[in-house]
Amino acid sequence: MTIDVVTLQPLLAIVIGVLILIVPRILNYAVAAYLIIIGVLGLWPNILNGLN
Repeated sequence: MTIDVVTLQPLLAIVIGVLILIVPRILNYAVAAYLIIIGVLGLWPNILNGLN
């Protein structure tokens, strides 16, 4: 089974949503981590192609 961005985004959204419900003070960290992860995953193919 391969995990791509289309599969990972909903899973991350669910996990982060549950964490925000449990501990609302982590909202800033959760949003920042989500944006960083999605950004890195979106750029990952381009980064690999640039190294070749």
